[in-house]
Amino acid sequence: MKIDYSRKIPKTILTPATGYLTGYNYTLNPYTGCAFACSYCYVRRMPIALFRGQEWGTWVEMKQHATELLRRDLKKAKKKGPVTIFMSSSTDPYQPLEYKEQVTRALLEVMAVNQPDFLFVQTRSPLVTRDIDLFAELKDRIRISVTVETDLEEIRKTFTPFAPPIAARLQALKRLRAAGLPVQATLSPVLPFSKKFPGKLAEIVDRVCVDDYFRGDGSGGRRTEKLGIRRIYERLHLEEWYQKETIEKVVEELKETFDESRILLSQQGFLP
Repeated sequence: MKIDYSRKIPKTILTPATGYLTGYNYTLNPYTGCAFACSYCYVRRMPIALFRGQEWGTWVEMKQHATELLRRDLKKAKKKGPVTIFMSSSTDPYQPLEYKEQVTRALLEVMAVNQPDFLFVQTRSPLVTRDIDLFAELKDRIRISVTVETDLEEIRKTFTPFAPPIAARLQALKRLRAAGLPVQATLSPVLPFSKKFPGKLAEIVDRVCVDDYFRGDGSGGRRTEKLGIRRIYERLHLEEWYQKETIEKVVEELKETFDESRILLSQQGFLP
């Protein structure tokens, strides 16, 4: 898929957190748009995507002067009290363009020196391991969350064909944990998986977050319905996985390998 890459100079880099992320002061998005183009992404139904005039996943804007903006915004934010940051809420901070542009790494370099009170890093990319050195500077103030929705590559390819392979993400989690960093595997949204999946996760992490379309898309599942995701499940004859009750069954399966206190549900798993 051809991606339209461009640059923009935003007025600010830290955005006040609202809604699902009310546990945070700010969100931090190094890019606008996302090349992973996940079929179920809730951002597809948000103004930033709806009014763009281009299909979600076909464009990415790099934010210029990001480090200068962050230094300025952090200084202002700290005058108001503790600073908690969610990176990122409407893009992936480690999407393909990051290999070249390194905007996310530059922002982490700023935060390693002028540290926020807490930073949550959310990604589905194994590139996240590149920045282990900077995460180590923040390790008492950070959690790194890697999305692993399934252990079945065919399912991954059906729902997120442009996202990194599952095996690479699991390996990334293993490396992050081996470095002594606080990590979690995030099943968000839960996709159909094999009976072996909970055991595979338990070998790599001791904490998981479980989320679905009905709790996690910010509209009780209405955004996801408008995206037509139900039709994918029907085509695969996996309708039983597209139910509000599915997440409860998944939690019960995870309890066979994880302590209940280490299974966090929806918003709880993303809070500082």
